[in-house]
Amino acid sequence: MLTRLRTVLAVAMLTVGTYAVAVESSGSHPDTYVVRKGDTLWDISARFLKKPWLWPEIWQANPQVANPHLIYPGDVLSLAYLDRVGVQPGPRQEAPIGAIPLSEIEPFLKDLRVTDAFEHLPYVVGFEDNRLRGSAGQAAYIKGLDAAQPGQRYAVVRPTVSYALPRHSRDLEAHGRPLVGDGNLWKQYVAPTARNEFLGYELAQVNVGTVTRLPAGEVTVATLQLEDSGHEVRAGDRLIPVEAQPYDLQFFPHPPAAQPADVRVLAVADSFTSGGPRDVIAISAGRVDGVDNGTVFSLWRQGSHVNNKVTTRSTSRMDDRFSGGEEFLPDEYAAHAMVFRTFDKVSYALVMDGVKPVRVGYEVAHPDAQ
Repeated sequence: MLTRLRTVLAVAMLTVGTYAVAVESSGSHPDTYVVRKGDTLWDISARFLKKPWLWPEIWQANPQVANPHLIYPGDVLSLAYLDRVGVQPGPRQEAPIGAIPLSEIEPFLKDLRVTDAFEHLPYVVGFEDNRLRGSAGQAAYIKGLDAAQPGQRYAVVRPTVSYALPRHSRDLEAHGRPLVGDGNLWKQYVAPTARNEFLGYELAQVNVGTVTRLPAGEVTVATLQLEDSGHEVRAGDRLIPVEAQPYDLQFFPHPPAAQPADVRVLAVADSFTSGGPRDVIAISAGRVDGVDNGTVFSLWRQGSHVNNKVTTRSTSRMDDRFSGGEEFLPDEYAAHAMVFRTFDKVSYALVMDGVKPVRVGYEVAHPDAQ
């Protein structure tokens, strides 16, 4: 028994010591800090640590902290020794704070998802009064809902983008086919990668509805009463069952358990090529790669290969090539990003901080990469 106790104590001391070595203070700091409404776990951590994604692990190494994943406005954080973070509980009148405000990512949590296929899903074939589009209060007629039940709710979704490597994304028509003339000069850019695989289709939610009538007799379609007035529904849109709670409400930053190989930025929300802090990006790694919510990565511009203008006769940068040239330039750090929703091979992440814009094709690496 004594031997076992000594082993447990030794492991505990080693664990705390490891965290202490890994943590670096970002400079002078007060002995205490009172958590305020509007704070985020990332912002508090970044204020006092050079590596904000390590603070939750420090909390876990301190038994005096009842729940390192839940802190509230009014809690007092003891910062006298940053490798020993203590929490004095305050009032519990506010909701606990998370790593990021949900308002920043809510549309991507509620309205977007990535799937391997969509052709098998039920789809819209028409609308009441033979309308061309459908909206709230109107009926849509659905093919493929024979096994549904009256009163069951469905989300109406539309394929918008396909993700793959080496080409990162392609815009889709409402039926899911690649858009004619898809892409432009910048979106056609393809960064070098050893991977060549399809990653998934992004489905955007455009409406929700309730099944009111099932196929019967000569009627071959089900009736769906539409409820949302945000987007019009089109023929060809697909249906998936409404999930009660399809996403997490709390996110806690941490480094990846293992670094996936050859991961890239696939897309930047509402932008052709680049984004900055508080912009959402899609990356080519997901659950099958061990990525989970809260995983933090660093984003890098891959160093190019250029011709040496001194040793060669070339005087134009037109002669430089990304995959050729005599001189190898170093990779350049751009930003950190935290994953907030994962699928099999694709994840959405929020850019947290950075020194330059994040662009499509940038490499995704461990947050401590140098």
